[in-house]
Parts: sequence; C-alpha cells; structure tokens
Amino acid sequence: MTAPTPLLGDILDSARVVALPLATRFRGVDVREAVLFEGPEGWTEFSPFAEYDDLEASTWLAAAIDFAWMPTPAPRRSSIRVNATVPAVAAASVPAILARFDGCRTAKVKVAEPGQSLADDIARVRAVRESMGPEGRIRVDANGAWNVDEAEHAIHAFAEYDLEYAEQPCGSVDELAELRRRVKYMGIPIAADESVRKADDPLAVARAGAADLLVIKAQPLGGIRRALSIVAEAGLPAIVSSALDTSIGLSMGAALAAALPDLDYDCGLGTASLFTTDVVSPSLVAQNGHLPVGRLVPDAALLDECAASREREQWWIDRLERCHALL
Repeated sequence: MTAPTPLLGDILDSARVVALPLATRFRGVDVREAVLFEGPEGWTEFSPFAEYDDLEASTWLAAAIDFAWMPTPAPRRSSIRVNATVPAVAAASVPAILARFDGCRTAKVKVAEPGQSLADDIARVRAVRESMGPEGRIRVDANGAWNVDEAEHAIHAFAEYDLEYAEQPCGSVDELAELRRRVKYMGIPIAADESVRKADDPLAVARAGAADLLVIKAQPLGGIRRALSIVAEAGLPAIVSSALDTSIGLSMGAALAAALPDLDYDCGLGTASLFTTDVVSPSLVAQNGHLPVGRLVPDAALLDECAASREREQWWIDRLERCHALL
C-alpha cells in the first residue's frame, strides 16, 4: 500500500525550511538544509542533497509523504542500537568526535575523502581503534571512491584494525563483485549503499553477489515500505543509515529499523550528534548507544531558531513543488 499523493497546498500549509550547522564538515556539507511538514500521521522530512536532480529528489518526497500520511509498520523493537560516525577528520580530532556519541560500541569511519591520502585514512582508523579499544567495532565507508585495486590495497592496510565491514568501497556493481571475490579470504564483508539507494535496480547488487550486506536509507528508497520490500527480496542482512537527517528524518529511519525482521548490526542513525542544534528537544541522539523508536514533534522555538534564509526557503519550496509535480 502506498500513500495517496496529497495536494501541494496540504504540504505547504505546514512546511518549514530549516538549516542546521554541523560541528564538523561532513560529506562536503557545513550546513544541512531540510523541509519539514506535517501530515495526518505526524511530522516528516524532505531533504535530498542539493546536487540531486528533481527526478531523484522526487523519490525522497514520496518517502516523506508516506511517513506523514501512512501509519508506520508494526515495530519489532522499541529502541535501535546505533553507531558513531567519524567524518574525514585528522586523527587527533577522533576522540572528541567519538565523545559526542554516548555509549556507542561501533564507529563508521569516512575514508577516501578528496584531497586526502590512504595514510590519512589509516591514521584515522588507527585513532578510532585506540579510542574504542579491542572490543569496539569499526566499519569504513569510501562512498564508492576507489577502483578495485585501490580498494583491495586499502582493505589490506586496514586489516590489522579488525574491520567489521567495508561500505561501498567501489562505485559499480561489477567492481564490488570483483573486490568481494578478491578479499573474501580475509573475512571482511562488503556492504553496498549507493549501489542500492542510487540504482535504477536496487536488487542488482544482490543478484550479482556483489555484497554481503545492504545499507538502506528510508528517504532515498522511497519510504519505509519500499525499503522493507527491497530487503526482503534481496535476502541479505541490512543496516539502516541516515542521510544526515534532522531528528525528524532520523525518526523515519528508526521506524524502518524497528520494522526489519532481523537487525544484527548497529545502525547509522546517530548522526544528529554531528549537528550543533536540532529541531526537536531533546535531540534524537544516542543514549547508551541506543535511539528510541517513535514519532517526534519539532519544537516551535527551534524551528524559528533554525529557519533558513528567505532565499534558501524559496529555493526549497520551488524544488518541492517541482518534485510534487513528478509524483
């Protein structure tokens, strides 16, 4: 069942455009912008990254509408264990980053940042291992930046730090399949993210045997129900992650994680800890390594405090209108 597309006016009546500064630059972003609006089931978020075209962004709008106009699937768990997220910072900054994530036993480390070297990545991963100790779990995310040879070399270099998995080390499904074949003997799983959420066929990576795990995100996949369907058809373990959402968007991700039949890995939904402010109080950040599952309502004062400039507000409203026309 999919949500009927509401009238544009029904969305715009409550729409608020917000801009949240980050404590540390992440994914090339210093300020994260989003549109929040309210439907019959509660508040939701529309926040495709600025560089995405309208066709891709319209899938994010479908997800936002689904969350606001349809009841969430029955939860199988009331809280979600989450990981810390370490941006491509200098190794010396790692302890301060990890300190923002209360009780998290797992860290996802960004690697392959443009302008940085593998040596920078190794130093960052080493610093995470030193901070978390031998019991900590470390996963790396290259966002598809390496070719197969570079990825194989990097995974060998990280091996001594006991990786839980490598996320999207290469860009294409064929490259992932070849890399997985090369490093299988090392026992380091390969996870697919962009090869699922940005693919015309999100199941191609599973059919090709190119990944051991799927990283799924509610907004880019068109909503909770479609994401659940993809996981069921793929037949692979899944980790739910965020797209650097506000706490409203993170509550959508938490609802998705809560509905999965199996959830064996910590989820990347603790990213509100990367912001200096948020739209709800208290912010949906890790407490003893967990997030609660449930609907959230933005704080009126925080919506005012975080309001985007008039120019950026109009940019987002125009974009929302164009995407709505595509649904």
